[in-house]
Amino acid sequence: MLKNILLVGTGGFIGSVGRYFISRLNLSLDYYSIPVGTLTVNVAGSLIIGFLAGIAGKTDLLSLELRLFLMVGFVGGFTTFSTFTNENMVLMQNGQFLSALIYTFISLFLGFLAVYLGYSLSNLI
Repeated sequence: MLKNILLVGTGGFIGSVGRYFISRLNLSLDYYSIPVGTLTVNVAGSLIIGFLAGIAGKTDLLSLELRLFLMVGFVGGFTTFSTFTNENMVLMQNGQFLSALIYTFISLFLGFLAVYLGYSLSNLI
């Protein structure tokens, strides 16, 4: 049990640090006030987890420990639903309802597309 906790925690640490660096794009890119950094990590995380889920479902390449480290820890720490929802709330509080709607739609659409693409890419292995 302790080993699993350390695997998830270590993966989460690495994913969270990666998210921090990529989410800094929010400071330098402004596209209709949409938080591009958070959008980027959530779509990339969807692609990664789709790919890993595809591999895990078809092969024995990913042990339970590796799945805990990568899927639960790294991707869980890398992506952030709570930041996404908070950013939408801030957009709405600022009266930017269209930006909030666009951000939500793009995030969901690209997220689903990325999971599908990642899963499909796993078929190549």
